[in-house]
Amino acid sequence: MLGLLINDKEKMELEYLLKREMDEILFDLQDDRIDHLVKRNKEKYNILFRLFKRVSTEEECLMYMRVKTNLTKGNQS
Repeated sequence: MLGLLINDKEKMELEYLLKREMDEILFDLQDDRIDHLVKRNKEKYNILFRLFKRVSTEEECLMYMRVKTNLTKGNQS
């Protein structure tokens, strides 16, 4: 376990960098032309999102949560 002490300005910069990188990955995941990078990008996005959850608010996290598209027949109401 590692700890990190940052001030408010550094926190804002970290949030900005994580948001920018996650936006780029989400854009790539939606692009059908990029098949070979999808699996790596999903793993990278999950790591970045876990970091983002540590420094941002719940509302901001909800904006970057990926939606699961797998629905089972029994759960449709």
